Amino acid sequence: MARLTSRALPSTARCTRRAKALFGALSAPLLFAAAPAPDFDIVIKGGRVLDGAGNPWVYADIGIKDGRIAKIGPIAATGAKDIDATGKYVSPGFIDMMDQSGSVLLKQGAAENKLRMGVTTIIGGEGGTPVSAREIPQYFDDLAARGIAVNFGTYYSATQARVQVIGDAAGAPTPAQLEQMRLLVDTAMKAGVFGVSTALMYPPDSFQSTEDLIALAKVAARCGGFYATHMRDESARLLDGIDEAIRIGEESGVKVEIFHLKAAYAPGWGKLMPEAIARIAAARERGIDIAADLYPYTAAGTGLEGTVPGHVFAQGFDAGVAKLRDPALRVQLKLDAAAGSVPGWSSMVEAAGGWQNIVLANSYHDDNVRFHGQNFVEIGAALHKHPADAAWDIMLDAFPNRAFALYFVMDERDIEAVIRQPWVSIGSDAAATEALGELDGMGLPHPRSYGTFARVLAEYVRSRKILSLEDAVRKMTSWPAQRLGLTDRGVLREGLRADVIVFDAKEVQDHANWTVPTRPASGVDEVIVNGVLTLEKGRHTGARSGMVLRHGCEG
Repeated sequence: MARLTSRALPSTARCTRRAKALFGALSAPLLFAAAPAPDFDIVIKGGRVLDGAGNPWVYADIGIKDGRIAKIGPIAATGAKDIDATGKYVSPGFIDMMDQSGSVLLKQGAAENKLRMGVTTIIGGEGGTPVSAREIPQYFDDLAARGIAVNFGTYYSATQARVQVIGDAAGAPTPAQLEQMRLLVDTAMKAGVFGVSTALMYPPDSFQSTEDLIALAKVAARCGGFYATHMRDESARLLDGIDEAIRIGEESGVKVEIFHLKAAYAPGWGKLMPEAIARIAAARERGIDIAADLYPYTAAGTGLEGTVPGHVFAQGFDAGVAKLRDPALRVQLKLDAAAGSVPGWSSMVEAAGGWQNIVLANSYHDDNVRFHGQNFVEIGAALHKHPADAAWDIMLDAFPNRAFALYFVMDERDIEAVIRQPWVSIGSDAAATEALGELDGMGLPHPRSYGTFARVLAEYVRSRKILSLEDAVRKMTSWPAQRLGLTDRGVLREGLRADVIVFDAKEVQDHANWTVPTRPASGVDEVIVNGVLTLEKGRHTGARSGMVLRHGCEG
């Protein structure tokens, strides 16, 4: 009989050792392998989804991956971050069609006052870029390198080109100078700006002729760009201002955007705006690509130079400041400001219905801080001066800073008429802030800096029911995106950029007012910019995932 040995038949102990070794080899990867990556970076669950196109809401989950919307519909999987949107609305991030953040973003990119309103994209440049046309590529690169929390695009100002070529005095450019200006606009367009802008109410912008603007707009039109305008007149001659904007669009082929459409003229409240709306609608019917934006407040906010007849600055701003110190000249200027009768200039004093409706907002002077929030009749009485002298002395005290005032020149009925128009979007005419609770980058204490978009939802949707929620969201998302050619954002669709907000329609509220203009809005709980959670439970995460938006130009 054969002898059994350990070599022929392993012992129990030896079998056990081999089994353990084999089990350990097989189990080690299972014990120490990293957990599988989640299917999504963020999943928003259980919200009422408003797609931004004006459609009624639907219940859906949204999965976000690598900066884009990966799935809309039932999602069983969890994300690296889950957001419970039960009882809330989910929509695209809002687009601010008239922003003033071009300079402040270079200092501080957080833009928290904008995010608190649900804004994820801002379009600046009423006054142009803070750098010259040829420096715009570097400016864009600097913004991207520093990091911004919102997406940013901008216009280039026609006045930038004009001042660079012929200075800030009145006068027509020669053909050669106009060609230089056209080349500057072309340089800016090819760098990625969205078009050419004007602020024709203010010198030296006001010195530009319609014909010169048509010539510059033609350059923007070659790139599918805009002529975006703070019109020459928003007051007594509002209709003339609209006619000029329409003509520029018609003769140049450019898209026209009217900044902050308003009837800023107390004697014309309820009369001018219906005709203004009709003229824009008729132009659109003829095929002119014209639209407008507005901010939902009854006061404009701008510099005290708005009370000074434009001809004072015909030799340049510094020369105008010197003229304004002449008591003899002021006698006539007071009459002009009260009457609004100077050709080519509309008096903000007449438009407001008198100095009692113009309030000092920021004097940039320690001796005058005590007058902030007072109107100029009150200030004049305290200083024993005519209100005009009080205003102009405060303006001179602030120089070279720009003293600001609030001009109560609009009527709520006109605002309601404008905001109802399907071709009207929303623009704050305000800048981002360097720190939450402080004045915006312009230094202008106007509640629009902190409240504009929340006010649309709280006041015009929830309270007055002027707009449906779906249409209000459309005005702040897909409509401006379509206007701007932002085909990768503005609606909630799979594959598009994930600019998404979560808000409580019952709680969203603007808190900024004329007395305390720097209170942040509330009710927007989460803001996602390019797939990154930037506002979480109403608090800034510190993320800087915004992109510089460059308009394409192949012209």
